[in-house]
Amino acid sequence: IYAIKMVPMNFLLLGLVLLRTQSSQVRAFATTATTSGHSPLIATSGKMASSLALHMARTRGLERREEGATPLTGGMTLYVKPAQDGTSVGDCPFAHFVRMVLAEKGLEYDLLPSTQENKPQWLLDDYEGKMPALRHRKECYVDSEVIAQYLDFFFQEPSLAVSNAAETEQASAVLDGFFPAMAKFTKHRPNGDEEDKEKQAALEEKLQGLEDHLGGDGRTGPYLVGNGEQFTLLDCSLAPKLYAMDVCLGQIKDNAIDLAGKYPKLRKYMDDVFDRPSFKSTVEYGPETVVWGWTSYH
Repeated sequence: IYAIKMVPMNFLLLGLVLLRTQSSQVRAFATTATTSGHSPLIATSGKMASSLALHMARTRGLERREEGATPLTGGMTLYVKPAQDGTSVGDCPFAHFVRMVLAEKGLEYDLLPSTQENKPQWLLDDYEGKMPALRHRKECYVDSEVIAQYLDFFFQEPSLAVSNAAETEQASAVLDGFFPAMAKFTKHRPNGDEEDKEKQAALEEKLQGLEDHLGGDGRTGPYLVGNGEQFTLLDCSLAPKLYAMDVCLGQIKDNAIDLAGKYPKLRKYMDDVFDRPSFKSTVEYGPETVVWGWTSYH
């Protein structure tokens, strides 16, 4: 059994750290502190006593090396869900989120779509095979939010966090529940029955919240946080989910929601983030793979 030295990542350890031998998995339950702009990416539930998002992180991914060296660029491999052919990139919005962060920062990495059969044994043994998984030299990080926070902390140019944590929390709260509502509506069959209409109404409630936020007072830029001038981790997280929704509305849900007509500010936001090079260079999986993923895999 060995002691863990936590890196000063503004991660506040609130849960129990379970230590086991080096041949076993090491886990930690951590929440992000709201200092220095590294606040939670997405609020998980309004029922929580605090707005901090609960992250389940591998302590192995938060260790500080004994020599105390700052991680260097290079030596990165990202393991992601594959498409139907088992070899090309799949439609996972969480993997796409990580790839957008890597692209924004100009970091090079190897991309390995991995089926259950060809995942490396260490990923299966130590991390339950979870993806996306970022291997950076000797360390591995799972959970897209943890990976994103890690990348933004150690590779700070350009920064994808604003200094005002309250502004990030406010934008995070607007996104709370959006993706689950979108997933429930998208996966429901048949289209147009009473349950489908209820799920559509739940999704549209979240979309209206986004519309209102994007039209708020004091906004001068197109992005989510604060005045909208800075592109942040929240935008990287939301863009792939909105893309999946956009494709699914048109090709699975019979265009049940007129985004441009009912939510014009949201539609413009989508067009703006979809036009960023970091998005366009990482969306090679395309609509066909999205439809396959949401009708067969999810």
